[in-house]
Amino acid sequence: MKAYLKAVRIAPKKASLVARMVRGMSVPDAMYALERTNKKAARLLEDLLRSAIANASHNDKQDPQMMVIKEIVVNKAQAYNRGVPMARGRIRPMRKFLSHIELSLGFAGDAPEKKASPSKVKKAPTASQTAKKPVEKKPSTSSKGTKGKSAKDTTASDSPSSLSAKDSPSA
Repeated sequence: MKAYLKAVRIAPKKASLVARMVRGMSVPDAMYALERTNKKAARLLEDLLRSAIANASHNDKQDPQMMVIKEIVVNKAQAYNRGVPMARGRIRPMRKFLSHIELSLGFAGDAPEKKASPSKVKKAPTASQTAKKPVEKKPSTSSKGTKGKSAKDTTASDSPSSLSAKDSPSA
């Protein structure tokens, strides 16, 4: 129960405003709202909704009056590059945007087709949630400078009180 409108000459921002208005409505309510909206996007979505209703009744043998608009997706299509003349022979570029619109009908009690319910899906822990093991520093075996000495090496051996009598300098 889908209908598509490809490369229609309306900016996606303008079409998505009207699409947001009727998303989730029942089919009769959406038709009523679109008929009374004074926008170009409303005329386009009205024709698209009529096409989806015809698809539902003819292809799937469903009653479209009991259906709701499950999703309306408005995507950006290719843009026309035009230009407006300026002074000194220059041209100001102007882009004319096109849209792809997809409308999907369904029943009010049905779950969305592509999305899984959040209660059944287990989420993997993110990087900030996983506990990292602390890094243990191993004592260095090199005796070059103070950077390589471990805590055991610096406690008793370097203090002047620990020097033995024969190692002490004689006066």
